[in-house]
Amino acid sequence: MLVYQDLLTGDELLSDSFPYKEIENGALWEVEGKWVVKGNVDVDIGANPSAEGGEDDEGLDDQAVKVVDIVDTFRLQEQPPFDKKQFVAYIKKYIKLLTAKLEGEKQETFKKTIESATKYLLGKIKELQFFVGESMHDDSTLVFAYYKEGAVDPTFIYFGYGLKEIKC
Repeated sequence: MLVYQDLLTGDELLSDSFPYKEIENGALWEVEGKWVVKGNVDVDIGANPSAEGGEDDEGLDDQAVKVVDIVDTFRLQEQPPFDKKQFVAYIKKYIKLLTAKLEGEKQETFKKTIESATKYLLGKIKELQFFVGESMHDDSTLVFAYYKEGAVDPTFIYFGYGLKEIKC
C-alpha cells in the first residue's frame, strides 16, 4: 500500500486506495470522493423482531452518520473559505516553502506548472472547500474539494508536488 504524506507537515492526505488522475501537467491530482455511512447501519434481513420477542431497534445504535470517505479516512480538517486575495497570498508562501523541499528536476517542473495550477484553482475558488491534514499546521498543503456539475459526491484536488509517497 502507498500512502501520500504532506511534504511540509508529514500528515497523511491520501493513499493508493483512492486512484487519482493527473491534471494541469501533473501539478494537480484529482480524486473522486464518496459519501458513505459510518457507524451502525440497520439492515433489513426479513426477520420479524416482534415475532421473535425483540423490539424494533433492539441492540441498534443510532450512531450512523454520513461522511465523505477521504475526509474521514485521513482526518482532514475543513478550513474557512479563501477569497482570491487570501488564496494568492497562501500560494506565494506555499511555493516558497515547497520549492525549498523539492530537489533538482522536480523543483524546475514544479515552478513551470504551478502557475497554470493556480489559475485553474482560482477559476473555481468560489466552488472550493478547503482542507488541511489532521495536525492543522499553518504551513500545511491545502486539499480542495468541489462538486462537479450534477455530481452528488465531491471531487478532491491535491498538489501533486506537495505529496511524498511512502510504502507501507
